[in-house]
Amino acid sequence: MIPDYQSLMRPVLACAAVGETRIGDAVEQLANKVGLTLDERAELLPSGKQSRFANRVNWAKAYLAKAGLVENTRRGYFRITPRGQAALADTAATINNAYLDQFREFQDFKSKVNEADGDTAVVSPAETSAPFSSPAGTETPDEALRKAHAAITGALAAELLDRVRKATPAFFERLIVELLLAMGYGGTSEEAGRALGQSGDDGVDGVIDQDPLGVDQIFVQAKRYAEGNNIGAGAIRDFYGALSLKKAHKGIFVTTSAFSQPAVDTARGLGSRIVLIDGLQLSRLLIRYNVGCRDEDVLHLKKVDEDFFEG
Repeated sequence: MIPDYQSLMRPVLACAAVGETRIGDAVEQLANKVGLTLDERAELLPSGKQSRFANRVNWAKAYLAKAGLVENTRRGYFRITPRGQAALADTAATINNAYLDQFREFQDFKSKVNEADGDTAVVSPAETSAPFSSPAGTETPDEALRKAHAAITGALAAELLDRVRKATPAFFERLIVELLLAMGYGGTSEEAGRALGQSGDDGVDGVIDQDPLGVDQIFVQAKRYAEGNNIGAGAIRDFYGALSLKKAHKGIFVTTSAFSQPAVDTARGLGSRIVLIDGLQLSRLLIRYNVGCRDEDVLHLKKVDEDFFEG
């Protein structure tokens, strides 16, 4: 029987205890350790792109990372942290989601997922792999499937925002320009958008040409701030001043944090049209327009074609 992902948390920690570990090697070691049969090793997710066991090992590692028990070192590799070593040394502890919930980082992760989903409860990888077996037994199959999709999307949104916050300011500015172009701003021109980089341009970080000659332009301000370091009204007024210098009427202010209420009120009260995009909205837009992420699988939900049978 393939263990659930929570049962794999302690074994995954043990794999990382020897030093930097490749996730693929951990999957193979644990498959041998738990005595998976050939059929169990070959069992794939419905997408057919990953084995069910590898998927659960990866989820176990991901949740451990969110709680700070392991850390990703490079693509496909991870290692144990001092916190993880302490957990592993406590042989009486059952390392599962309930155990991870004692750590603030894991609580914050769950909160971000719920917020990004619109308060959808965090769904475990086991539930997302088998949405028809709802623990509550009150959801229809399609409701469970949609909740699982929302939970996965929420987790992705939180991960994207975390990655963007850790990127360089120059990368962030280019990302915002690329996102706006993906959203359709600038039309079809290949040179429609550009980040201005460290040189700056009177308080503006990027510009989008809405027409080939650049007569109609949208100016961008991008602030890569940590969570809790919210944008105040002063920053909005400064951006408004930069737009006024350029005689511009359109501006987009993007931050990875949030806007204070005075900042929102200031933007609404100014004559120029300034659109505010906070971290939560930014992560949703990145997912919607496939910037910084990509489609892994597509599920088609079918229903009876009533017209066919009536005809």
